[in-house]
Amino acid sequence: MNTAYSQKATNEEIKARFDHDVERFSNLETGQQSTIDAPITMELCTAAAQYINPRANELLDIGCGAGNYTLNMLSKIPNLNCTLNDLSMPMLERAKERVSAQTNGKISILHDDMRNLDLPDRHFDIVLAAATFHHLRDDADWELVFTKIYKTLKPGGSLWISDLISHDSAAISQLFEHKYRVYLENLMDEAYAQKVFDYIAYEDTPRSLNYQLALLKKVGFQTTEILHKHSNFAAFGGVK
Repeated sequence: MNTAYSQKATNEEIKARFDHDVERFSNLETGQQSTIDAPITMELCTAAAQYINPRANELLDIGCGAGNYTLNMLSKIPNLNCTLNDLSMPMLERAKERVSAQTNGKISILHDDMRNLDLPDRHFDIVLAAATFHHLRDDADWELVFTKIYKTLKPGGSLWISDLISHDSAAISQLFEHKYRVYLENLMDEAYAQKVFDYIAYEDTPRSLNYQLALLKKVGFQTTEILHKHSNFAAFGGVK
């Protein structure tokens, strides 16, 4: 691991937290409360995929968790072949169980770190990545994963991201961190807000929206789109 990130959580620590949080992430109503506008960003990402790739057959969900994004995608384009990836096997098992009830398509699971994925070239119509890229660390990690996704998409295929983001301006970072803390305190209390900020500081290394849009272009995406931004969260993507 890059020494700059040596104090960050390891994969095993992140995996352990998610292994024990399957029930919460299986609940569409409460599973993503700490994410501002989670229902809106999920709806926009899957709707964008539907409009860009209405005749899609192959879906890849990176960091799929309990499968919420794939389920939402299947409500718009039925019977997709679904490839589900996550670091947590309990999450993958729950996602497969839930998704298999909603599609007649083939379901495949990839239990691995997204950086290690060996993906076929020009295979997927749609790639979804919700609340997962913020676990990537250095620039090499980010470029590696974005390049893998670009290569595995068919021409005209699309990637849609919903995630925690940072900001390039220190002052603007302070602004949105303050607003996010107020949001969490109003959602629960000060202790809950601090708990969320503590695990973000330990586990996460988000990058700015500007950084990620530029990287999408760098690895080859022809078109990039911002679907939504609110405080420290954004939904956006690219078309190959």
